[in-house]
Amino acid sequence: MNNRPIRRSLALVIATLVIVSLAACAAAIAGGTDHAARDFRLSGVSLRADRYRGSAALRLEMPREAWQDAARDRLSDRNFMAWLPVDFGDGTIEVDVASDLAPGAPSFARGFVGLAFRIDAAGRFETIYLRPTNAMADDQVRRNRSIQYAAYPDYRFDTLRVSDPGRYESYAPIATGRWIHLKLVVAGTRAKLFVDRSPEPALIVTDLKLGAGQRGGVGVWLESASVVHFRHLQITRTGAAR
Repeated sequence: MNNRPIRRSLALVIATLVIVSLAACAAAIAGGTDHAARDFRLSGVSLRADRYRGSAALRLEMPREAWQDAARDRLSDRNFMAWLPVDFGDGTIEVDVASDLAPGAPSFARGFVGLAFRIDAAGRFETIYLRPTNAMADDQVRRNRSIQYAAYPDYRFDTLRVSDPGRYESYAPIATGRWIHLKLVVAGTRAKLFVDRSPEPALIVTDLKLGAGQRGGVGVWLESASVVHFRHLQITRTGAAR
């Protein structure tokens, strides 16, 4: 009996499966499907599959020993995040995020969670993030700081708050303990953040500090004492990748 046709058929099936698998991986990294924890690179954080409020999600945390200490540390934005190694310059990023305060969270904890984008090989990136507990505060100054833009490492929130008070911060009706939909639209030196599918942006940045030519990865960012869940991270790029 001649088994060559069978072997050729099996080889063709295996080759097809390999091609389909590689295409699926590429689509996942490009933002076409939900991502697995293994798709992400990690910067000082842990990431694992979990469930949150009945939905499959990824759980993101930093180790307790990495929390800042207000008694000895300058409280500022750092580079704790899980990110995808894509080549993102301009386009749209969408994701559902939820944050909770970790047990024993210090008084300065705000449930920090946000998007980092254009993450380059030197570790520089832009970020727009949330402080959900500020939006729940009975203090208008804190409420006005519910959303924050920053650029790491030279334009962190404390630097921008001194140089341009109020320009890179805004309010949105958000809270810890629930899903929040974020849509970030980036074009050149401009970025707009839309919250919970509102047709109007909650924050507009017209001068992204790293410039229009900045490109790189996209990820989910957090700071001290936040336990973050996220799902449905989608990345749509416009313009030519390089």
